[in-house]
Amino acid sequence: MIPRSAPGRVAVVFFSIAVALALAAPGTAADKAAAIGRKQPVVAAESKDPNYWFQKGALCATYGNNQAAIRYFGKAIALEPGHSGAIFSQGVSYGQLGNYTRAVADINRAIEMEPRNGLYYYGRGRTYLLAGEKDRAMQDFRKAADLGDEDAQAYLKGAK
Repeated sequence: MIPRSAPGRVAVVFFSIAVALALAAPGTAADKAAAIGRKQPVVAAESKDPNYWFQKGALCATYGNNQAAIRYFGKAIALEPGHSGAIFSQGVSYGQLGNYTRAVADINRAIEMEPRNGLYYYGRGRTYLLAGEKDRAMQDFRKAADLGDEDAQAYLKGAK
């Protein structure tokens, strides 16, 4: 059983902490209290982490905001020019916007970086389909399937 005076003691303890924070660094008690209550780390608007921008781009692309996705993937690439995932994803977003030439160029760059990544061939195949180039798309789907990409395998199975 909690003694009746316990709530009063808790209030005194919290008040003491607030006073101690205020005395330790004048003018920053609110900042410190906010930091204590914060559950998620705050990421600066101009993060230097390419994966932060890649994830923002992926989220935008997921919800169909490909223009924003391209912007965020571009930030990831600027910070890490060898980020093949961002380069590939930027290409896919360009393809979704109908810029097939740029899409294929970006995806080709990603393939050069990771020639054994079946997802990249599958993505280029999807872009070729959007561009109306079915023969080239089928070549990429077969290559992706050979590399173990399950989506390409399922597509080829359904295409028969």
